[in-house]
Amino acid sequence: MMAGKASEHLGLKAHATFSGALIWQTVYPWPQRPEGLVDMAFTELGKRWTPILDHFDSCGVDICYELHPGEDLHDGVTYELFLEKVNDHKRACLLYDPSHFLLQQLDYLQFIDFYHSRIKAFHVKDAEFNPTGKSGVYGGYQGWNNRVGRFRSLGDGQVDFAGIFTKLSEYGFGGWAVMEWECCVKSSEQGAREGASFIKDHIIEVTQKAFDDFAGGDVNEAYLKGLLGI
Repeated sequence: MMAGKASEHLGLKAHATFSGALIWQTVYPWPQRPEGLVDMAFTELGKRWTPILDHFDSCGVDICYELHPGEDLHDGVTYELFLEKVNDHKRACLLYDPSHFLLQQLDYLQFIDFYHSRIKAFHVKDAEFNPTGKSGVYGGYQGWNNRVGRFRSLGDGQVDFAGIFTKLSEYGFGGWAVMEWECCVKSSEQGAREGASFIKDHIIEVTQKAFDDFAGGDVNEAYLKGLLGI
């Protein structure tokens, strides 16, 4: 509640957070989850978050959940389960971070098509996923340097930022592009220097007219009929 008021005082419109986790420990279970466990967990999550969402609404601030492994909200399906429990609350929005989606092998570009109206914050963070015959998504309890899925400095990973910036521009995203650095190879100083330029170079100045709209002018019906031979 205090964070919502602080964001309001700072003039911020989007506040980043995590959902918390009640059932993450069952994400890949054996034996299978008991019937009704998922619904109960998301009902409880919705009950806890609804008064907070209402408070943020009174502050004029969106709550932006970063969909993150380790949290109950970690992909589009779990986000939709949560939305159902908070009655599609208008303040239950998203922080878009493609690095976590790449490591889950989720289509992070199509995600924007699905949820662009809810994306109010953006972490520009790179990652790479290079599975081997010994290790995959779960990483084998290895340190970050040896995992097949790991975070990288901007431009050093596999995330298609040109595609991301294009889609966000097409959908009219108006928030900040915030660099988040967690590279296991490059220094934070070099990552910051290069990352700032990387983001600047990817920001798109959206065109106000079609590239082939060189003629312009009013529609001439006689001219159009002449082109059609009618």
